[in-house]
Formats: sequence, structure tokens, C-alpha cells
Amino acid sequence: MPVQRTLIIGDIHGCLGMLRQMMDKIAWNKKKDRLIFVGDYIDRGEDPYGVVEYLIRLARQSGHVDFLLGNHEAMLMDYLNGIRREMYMYNGGRITIASYKAHMQGEGKQIIPEDHMAFYKRLKTYIELEDYYVVHAGFRPGVPIEEQTTEDMIWIRDEFIYSDYDFGKRVIFGHTWFKSPFIQKNKIGIDTGAVYGNQLTCLELPGLRFHHVHA
Repeated sequence: MPVQRTLIIGDIHGCLGMLRQMMDKIAWNKKKDRLIFVGDYIDRGEDPYGVVEYLIRLARQSGHVDFLLGNHEAMLMDYLNGIRREMYMYNGGRITIASYKAHMQGEGKQIIPEDHMAFYKRLKTYIELEDYYVVHAGFRPGVPIEEQTTEDMIWIRDEFIYSDYDFGKRVIFGHTWFKSPFIQKNKIGIDTGAVYGNQLTCLELPGLRFHHVHA
């Protein structure tokens, strides 16, 4: 069955209640709609574990659900490997680790359950659609898409945001938050600060329609 809508949801950061509201609002049809999440599911918000658990359940319902890698998921993986642990804690990781420890009581030394680890390891760096690219943070101007580094795709800010470079397709991204969707000829930013008391945004394609859930 052909996909009728593509629904792209911005940075969630542990805000499970807003995610649930958004899924109700967009009335996702698991047989007809493609669902894409731009990364940063964890850290800072009240229930990082619950968000990932919810997303895993969504993926089990449909073959049309995709998840991108955000810098916060990358930081969590580094933390688990003993890399830049203080940096992760400073950037909201303390809440995520506490959330996992609360849910994993009595499960031994393993902080992250196996199905969650599998989820993190499957995250994609970018997705190419017919008329768009979807990526967590953006792309480096002047570099072919296939040569972009993971570091840039999950961390880049100003060099991408202030560029009018034509990447060949319009780029939909999260990572840098705005009070309302950031719309330019070459890019659309859909991180609208859900965890900062603003709103969670979903972009519906092909109609370029925005759905919002307010904090």
C-alpha cells in the first residue's frame, strides 16, 4: 500500500506526555502513513525511558517508522563506553541515567535493556525522501551528502543554519530549537523547544502542514 502522508516529528527530549498528545493529534494510520523522528528522544525531559519504550512499541506496529540519530543518543552511547561522561551528564544525561536505573531495578548491572540498546544501534544518520532530506542537525555546505560526517549530521549549527547552500533537496532538521518552525528556501527546522516549555512540532508531507502540541 503506498504511503499517503509522511509525518516528521521534532526533538522530544523525554517529553512522553507531549509525544502521546501528538500521536493522538496527527491520527497516525500505521498502514498508510510514514513516520519519521529526527532524534534527541532522551535527556532533560521527565521520562526518557518511557519515550524510547513508546517509540519501540510504535515501530513494532508498522514497517513505515524511521528513527534518526541525535547528538543526545550519541552522547549516551559514548557515556556507556566511558567517553566524555561529564559532558553527557552536563547535557541532561543525569535524568536519563536516573530514568533507566529506576526502571531497571533488580535487573543486575545492565543500565540499558537489550531492546533499547538495539533501538539506539539502529538509528540512521539521515533519510532521503523524494523532495527532501531529513537529518538531525543539518549538513555541511559544499560537501556532497554521501560524504557528510556523522559528527556534522548530529552536531552542526551555525554553518548550516545561516547558509543558503542548495543541497539538491530541501533539508528538514531538528537539533537547534526555534519558537516556531524555521522555514527557509533550502531548509525547515522543526525543533520547537518541547522540553523548554514551548511546543512539539510535526511536519506533515506532502502538504507542508504543521501540527503542534503545546507544553
